[in-house]
Amino acid sequence: MTATGHKRDLHLYLQDARDTFLWKLEGACEYDIRRPLTPTGTNLLGLVKHVTGAEAFYFGAAFGRPVEAPELWIAGEAEPNADLWATADESRAEIVAGYRRVWAHSDATIDSLELDAVGRLPGEAGTELTLHRILVHMVAETQRHAGHADIVRELVDGTTGLRAGSDNMASGDAAWWAGHRDRVERAARQAPDAQAPDVQGPDAQDPGRPCPGRAEGLN
Repeated sequence: MTATGHKRDLHLYLQDARDTFLWKLEGACEYDIRRPLTPTGTNLLGLVKHVTGAEAFYFGAAFGRPVEAPELWIAGEAEPNADLWATADESRAEIVAGYRRVWAHSDATIDSLELDAVGRLPGEAGTELTLHRILVHMVAETQRHAGHADIVRELVDGTTGLRAGSDNMASGDAAWWAGHRDRVERAARQAPDAQAPDVQGPDAQDPGRPCPGRAEGLN
């Protein structure tokens, strides 16, 4: 496969994840795209805001092509997690438009450079990475966060699926899925040394409840 083919394939997987993010917002109300669904505050709109900042950092600043975007707290002076949630005065339209604008800027970088072009990450270390390495990194990062969006959207309202027009899910109605979940739960309880607590009802589904005998703070 030629270098041009490698770039095309990487770009394809990056765009697939970008499209997934915007699809996961569709049909969800303002509160649901903003509210935290995990103990660390993971939320749909914050994920979009984060990957916007990541693209600007890696495809923009690293190649001397800065573009306005949320600053990554881990790579700058922003307060912790600043790029991982939306403030009340940041609209959905603003954040989505910003993502589209930044990814267009990224695409211009990708299209104009060869895979062996070297960029320098902002910061004291000034780490040098090729466009190839950055593309691989951004595909992995964006797809990983798209997976987070999958789970968060399911927790919001039960909506699931890989992408628009191809959900990649087993066919079955709500009763079938409830039965499947019960089957998985039974297997978990019956596994050797599982030591599942004898809890019924809503508490049995609490993901934050530690296993018996597990020390707090340990995995």
